[in-house]
Amino acid sequence: MAEAAVKSESVATVVVAGAANLAIAVAKLVAGLISGSAAMLSEAAHSVADTTTEVLLYQALRRGARPADTRHPFGYGKESYVWAFLAALFTFVVGAGFAITHGVTTILVHEHTGNYLASYIVLAISFAIESVSLTRAVRQVRRESRRWRATPGRYLRLTADTTVKAVFMEDTAALIGLLIAGVGLGLSELTGEELYDGIASILIGVLLLVVATILARSNVSLLVGRAVSERVHRRIEHELAGLPTVDRVDTLMTMLLGPDDILVAAKVDFHNDATGADIEAAADEAERRLTEHYPEIGYVFLDPTRSMPGTDRGRARRTQNQDDRPLDQQTDTF
Repeated sequence: MAEAAVKSESVATVVVAGAANLAIAVAKLVAGLISGSAAMLSEAAHSVADTTTEVLLYQALRRGARPADTRHPFGYGKESYVWAFLAALFTFVVGAGFAITHGVTTILVHEHTGNYLASYIVLAISFAIESVSLTRAVRQVRRESRRWRATPGRYLRLTADTTVKAVFMEDTAALIGLLIAGVGLGLSELTGEELYDGIASILIGVLLLVVATILARSNVSLLVGRAVSERVHRRIEHELAGLPTVDRVDTLMTMLLGPDDILVAAKVDFHNDATGADIEAAADEAERRLTEHYPEIGYVFLDPTRSMPGTDRGRARRTQNQDDRPLDQQTDTF
């Protein structure tokens, strides 16, 4: 139920952002054509890129949520990263490319900017609409970060839900881009020099390049197969090592299969006197413990293994924890 609610909220966040960007793109385009401002036309391209991105992110959520089948036993979660990567590429090529090219052209040609008032009105309305969309994204980020007991910044950096991350970063970039466009227009109007309008357009393009690069790198990492964060890894290892029939955890591997799916695989050394029934019970208990802490864990595989000669069987190997407090007292576990 909680997982379904998170997915529903992510879809709603993407839809709200997409509708807002579509309306803003039309308004910016009209104002840009009326005024002839390079910054306004770049902002229109920015909003068109964002709108297309939201469509691709919606596709990512829809395709990635398909249930597992015989050909894809771990589900389709990673497909969401493919669509999110394509969205980042579109922002990189279309949004940033147009903004930088048009800005350079404006500086070289010195085209005269016409009506400023229409641009200012559209910028103000766009800022208000983008603020509403960003507020919703921020609300979801804060809610999810509390659920993972992490700071919002750490959650955004490490989350496997790239759709929320993309909406947050794009809305933030949109607000910054609007401010840059406003300053560029204001300086051009005050000085009569179109240089500032062109520079503003180039800066908007650079801003889009930065956002697209961050999102592309994040999605590539998840497509390759990223593990959970170090603190979640330690928590999982702590729970496995605490099983009654377990001597030690030799190897622990994790992978993010999708925004809401985590795979856990471990080589575990059980007591010598543990029976097959004991090992089965331990496997069931391990899954219960882990999913109690992290409902996103969908697969738990334990591989019984013998202890290596000369090892201390009474001590479970653990990753060094720089935080000396007990795990249940640590608040930032993401």
